[in-house]
Amino acid sequence: MKYRQEPSFEHARTPRDGVLLVNLGTPEAPTAGAVRRYLAEFLADPRVVEIPRLVWLPILYGIILAVRPAKSAKKYAQVWTEEGSPLAVHTARQARLLAGLLGERGQPAPRVEYAMRYGQPSVGVALEKLRAEGCARIAVIPLYPQYASSTTASVHDALGAHLARTRHLPDLRFVKHFHDHPGYIAALAGRVRAHWEKNGRGEKLVLSFHGVPRYTLDRGDPYHCECHATARLLSEALGLSAAEVMVTFQSRFGRAEWLQPYTEPSLEARARQRVQRVDVFCAGFVSDCLETLEEIAIGARETFLHAGGKDSLSSTA
Repeated sequence: MKYRQEPSFEHARTPRDGVLLVNLGTPEAPTAGAVRRYLAEFLADPRVVEIPRLVWLPILYGIILAVRPAKSAKKYAQVWTEEGSPLAVHTARQARLLAGLLGERGQPAPRVEYAMRYGQPSVGVALEKLRAEGCARIAVIPLYPQYASSTTASVHDALGAHLARTRHLPDLRFVKHFHDHPGYIAALAGRVRAHWEKNGRGEKLVLSFHGVPRYTLDRGDPYHCECHATARLLSEALGLSAAEVMVTFQSRFGRAEWLQPYTEPSLEARARQRVQRVDVFCAGFVSDCLETLEEIAIGARETFLHAGGKDSLSSTA
């Protein structure tokens, strides 16, 4: 095995602490080419698509990457900002704010970096930046509140692949999930209350989580249960009854059954039942991205209004 070049080791150097935030990733631009590169890396991950490689890769490279990038690029263009991709912009800002907060609590302040599981900056690049700064103890925090093999475990895979070629390993702490952490629940409740104070309250609060295939639940993935745990704790914090809250799952891809109920059909059904307004809250996302800004705030809202709803407002963590 060939090891990569290590940062120089100094015995007198005081070890620093580091924090690595890891989000999913985003194309570098709202263009078909950039989206194709991003999707090729994302959808080739066996954690994301659990179909045998000999079957899946010809479909991915022969069909999906020939058709989907152009369509997805148009969606990204609808939410792109002057600063770039919303997910990248917000993740970078979260890292800066966290660094500032930790810096107020004493010296030496931990070094904070962020990475994307797919795209740039990569997990390996961000990890090496921390090590070059002398970080010997590093907390790795995947920005997925609810654990799923296709998200959180994939970050662990990326860490392992990088560290397999590292001689002097840092002391790592890996945060598996924070779906029921009091601070997380309090932050969600605060966002919902602020939304209600500004816009008024809808007839139902729809908590829309990113979907995953149904077979992941059958095979032991705790994601479905953790989403419902988050919903229950948030409902309790807001003083809502079970009848006032609905849990749904969005972003279905392909023909296989995914976790149900699906978000858009559920919103359409509520509108046809003469529910005039719902509030959609994406409690599993830590920052706005394509799934909250285009899929929910544009696409799902249009579906609700077309089915007879009067208003549909969305918010995210």
